[in-house]
Amino acid sequence: MKICIVAEGCYPYVVGGVSGWIHSMVQAFPEHEFVILGIIPDREQSGKFEYHLPDNVSAVYEAYLDDFDWSETRKEGRRTKLRKSEYRALRSLIMNRRVEWDAIFDMFSKDTFSIDDLLMGADFLKIVTEYYNTNYPEIVFSDFLWTMRSIYLPLFLILKTPLPQADIYHCVATGYAGVLGAMANRLYGSKLLLSEHGIYTREREEEVIKATWVKGIYKNIWIDQFKKMSMVAYEKAEIVTSLYAHARELQIELGCPEEKTRITPNGIDVERFRNIPGKQPEDEGWFNIGAVLRVAPIKDVKTLIQAFSFAKSRCANLKLWIMGPTNEDEDYAAECFDLVDALGVKDIEFTGRVDVSQYLGRMDATILTSISEGQPLTILESYAAHVPTIATDVGNCRGLIYGEDDDELGESGILTHIMNVSEIADAMVYLASNEEERRKMGDIGFKRLNSKYRIEMMRDTYRSIYEELGNK
Repeated sequence: MKICIVAEGCYPYVVGGVSGWIHSMVQAFPEHEFVILGIIPDREQSGKFEYHLPDNVSAVYEAYLDDFDWSETRKEGRRTKLRKSEYRALRSLIMNRRVEWDAIFDMFSKDTFSIDDLLMGADFLKIVTEYYNTNYPEIVFSDFLWTMRSIYLPLFLILKTPLPQADIYHCVATGYAGVLGAMANRLYGSKLLLSEHGIYTREREEEVIKATWVKGIYKNIWIDQFKKMSMVAYEKAEIVTSLYAHARELQIELGCPEEKTRITPNGIDVERFRNIPGKQPEDEGWFNIGAVLRVAPIKDVKTLIQAFSFAKSRCANLKLWIMGPTNEDEDYAAECFDLVDALGVKDIEFTGRVDVSQYLGRMDATILTSISEGQPLTILESYAAHVPTIATDVGNCRGLIYGEDDDELGESGILTHIMNVSEIADAMVYLASNEEERRKMGDIGFKRLNSKYRIEMMRDTYRSIYEELGNK
């Protein structure tokens, strides 16, 4: 069976939880051929992989959100005017009507179609003018027109992406990835499996609301755009998975048919952490706190540093290990380094990307101060090492710490509010001061991990899903 994994902004270009999940999934099924379709900003990132690809990955294809219109080199025979059915389909997309996605997919799959001609042409102008007059006549039209072009350019580029043929398209988000999976379903009859680690529509909505690069009514237009893209993925998918119950509830709330949804928790290789190195002589007297994360704004490393500074002023033997790449957002990483210097806080170690199995056994606790998560693999890896965790109340962190259908086990760490420096600092000090409770939490985490989050369980679940789709 040939499976195409479609991922936006992660594997194999960026290290992180979703990327690690994809990597482990591909490795878990050596009997299947995989191809990767990576959605990246532009050709500058092309081929810059952070992972050594497994042997059963036969090819990597790329889709770009910003690119040159290659049809400019093939002007002969190129169409500049839409047919009536194409105009109607494009109008349904821009006017937020019931989108005629199949007609959209057919239109963009034609080689003679030019994105530049469409965006600058009379048909797009006419539809945008109608949309403007109907909804936003009080703002400046020229600004509105250019904004609409900027909103639709990445989607149109994605729709022009040549798609590899595969039996199953496994999209690891809705959004642009989901659009490509839906298009493959239309063009090739590929079965579409959608696996959401976070709820893409909600995450993009939160980003747009907070963003400074988009203002006023344009925030609403961008949010509507992401909702439309998610809906076509939900409609075309055979199966839609989520990591935990609340995420499934959000998918249904956003329009995914309930009968398509399934909960498929993450899983990790517990055996990888069986005989890991423990405390080293240089760890004597220290309380080691490990943060396995990408140094990026979504992980809120600044709050982590501030909280550690407060905690260390009360508990001098604390040491913080920040384990993960610093090159994803170099400006943000530099701000974190500067914050450490400005606070004058000692004993913070930035290790860069490491094999966490060589470090977790040395940790007394792990910590995650993210402002958004799905079901963090780093917490499960911490449990595999019998190490309790401190985490913000995002994604499924509450369920991982307090339990869901296994809450009788007890608490395996401490949950805090996001960006709450004092709460996070208190949690560090509490675990450092209560060794017996800390060890008990670590053992509970290990039991919770083995009850439902082992990689064998995840592998069995997806093997049955792949077989089910392959037999349809």
